[in-house]
Amino acid sequence: MPAVSTDPLHIAVSKSKGISIDWSDGHRSQYSCELLRDECPCAGCTGAHGTPPERTNYSQPKAPDPSNPFPMYKPRIKMNDIEEVGSYALRIYWNDGHNSGIYSFEHLRAICPCQECSAARASRG
Repeated sequence: MPAVSTDPLHIAVSKSKGISIDWSDGHRSQYSCELLRDECPCAGCTGAHGTPPERTNYSQPKAPDPSNPFPMYKPRIKMNDIEEVGSYALRIYWNDGHNSGIYSFEHLRAICPCQECSAARASRG
């Protein structure tokens, strides 16, 4: 298997849709806002300090709740802002108030949701 690049050539951002990255090895990754928020690498979201992980589930479809026919409106997750951190990562400021995740390019490549990358992760176990 060829080496996987974590060196982005081009990054396109849509604050309401997500991020698309063209990697130097020719691969393209497309991340929805929902996936990125769910895969936040910060200590709080991952439970890195020995606390329970505070993961979100924006990318999971919501089943209707029959006991509540009029659920409270919740705005769709989107980016309020995004900035480059050094030359190795992105920091995203979310509309739910969260902003402590530093998304390294290594992390982004590791969570690429495309079929090819998903299959490679599954085969590694």
